[in-house]
Amino acid sequence: MSTPTRTGTSVSMTVNGEQVDRHVDPRRTLSDFLRRDCGATGVHLGCEHGVCGACTVLLDGRTARSCCTLAVQAQGADITTVEGMADGAELHPLQEAFWKHHGLQCGFCTPGILLTVQELLADNPDPSDEEIREGISGNICRCTGYQFIVDAVRDAAAVLRGEKATEAE
Repeated sequence: MSTPTRTGTSVSMTVNGEQVDRHVDPRRTLSDFLRRDCGATGVHLGCEHGVCGACTVLLDGRTARSCCTLAVQAQGADITTVEGMADGAELHPLQEAFWKHHGLQCGFCTPGILLTVQELLADNPDPSDEEIREGISGNICRCTGYQFIVDAVRDAAAVLRGEKATEAE
């Protein structure tokens, strides 16, 4: 009787500030790895073609479609999912603004939009409504009509620039 061999590849990355070392099938997507191996169930799978944006994560600070990225491609990377945005029980200003402005309804698209906007505001801390709409144009939301999302981003941007206090303050 032959001994089963272990196929796959070892990967090592930081996910939401925690070091993760696993052995994975080389064909496993980053989204499946994050959801199944790391418990980051805020990474949603919509189209599985990179079109809808529900699987968006930050990979070394830049947005990436985790359904189109292999886990092995994230070797050594720093990954942030929506679970990594909050500071313990304290919501990130973007999360708080989405709650305050009703920028989410069913919530399926929200994690991807939040991470997309986090990158947008890192690059442009004071975007116009047009720039916000363009920034989130790769994320599909079937519920909100986007205006409340734009309002939330504008509000969070002011908080992040230090021009406005959060609700908690």
